[in-house]
Amino acid sequence: MNKKLVGFTIVAAAAIAAGAWYWSRPAPNDKELVLYGNVDLRQVALAFPSSERIERVLAEEGQKVRPGQVLAELDTRGLRLRLAEAEAQAVAQQQALARLKAGTRSEELAQARARTSAAQADTDLARQQLERVLAVQRDSNGRAVSQQDVDTARARAKSAQAALEQARQGQELAQHGPRREDIAQAQAQLDAANAAAALLQYQLGEASLKAPVDAVVRARLMEAGDMASPQRPVYTLAIADPKWVRTYVREVDLGRIRSGVAASISIDSQPGKPLAGKVGYISSVAEFTPKSVQTEELRTALVYEVRVLADDKADVLRMGMPATVRIATGH
Repeated sequence: MNKKLVGFTIVAAAAIAAGAWYWSRPAPNDKELVLYGNVDLRQVALAFPSSERIERVLAEEGQKVRPGQVLAELDTRGLRLRLAEAEAQAVAQQQALARLKAGTRSEELAQARARTSAAQADTDLARQQLERVLAVQRDSNGRAVSQQDVDTARARAKSAQAALEQARQGQELAQHGPRREDIAQAQAQLDAANAAAALLQYQLGEASLKAPVDAVVRARLMEAGDMASPQRPVYTLAIADPKWVRTYVREVDLGRIRSGVAASISIDSQPGKPLAGKVGYISSVAEFTPKSVQTEELRTALVYEVRVLADDKADVLRMGMPATVRIATGH
């Protein structure tokens, strides 16, 4: 009986203590939602678009960089030589096109006319010789001139007539000038030469690796003398803006927040100086709680990712830094 009495007394005392704790515990804050997460930001990996040896690496890890700031440079000696060659070829093609567009010179026309006149004189002489041979053959009934002499004179006359026709056609070509097709071909070749020079000029500009945005150098991965390639980044940069806290909210609390709601962000190094922020992205897909999330609930619970954008003008937030987010819900 004594043991039963003692056991009943212990159970009663435990029940009384549990009831006292339950009624004395602080009520949940329905006007504020407290979330825990880590600072996150975007990163960019910078690599050269071509394979060449690196000549200079100018930025150090942790250094702040501005848009357009040169961070590294390639050895451009070979590229500059190829550019000079391409520009010379473009100039030569430009001269060839100008020559075709200018047409035939007056001296060339005079030369063509002179060749036509000479061919005409040879044709007249050959025709006269053929006529004389034929006349002698008729007068002598073929005794003074052989048939071979007649054939030779007739062949010379035909050859002279063909040479005259060729000279006339050459004179006509000289008068008409180059064909439109030849000019178009020369223009296309000039365009190709200019495009090749422009491509090399572009590659020369890409030989300087520049920062695309305001950022901080997170890692310097290559040094002067290394062989750069598009697959090997030289730097990884952490973009300074925007910054956000990646946190997770339970489904039961999802209706208490919405995009654009104001929030405050606190970090351990400055507990009394919260940063202003606002709710930006709210995921529409549930996921299992990541292991890195600091909550008191079971880690197998389904939650929704929330990104709280931070107004960090003083640049105090760092990637991966733990942060506490407080969002006023008003109910």
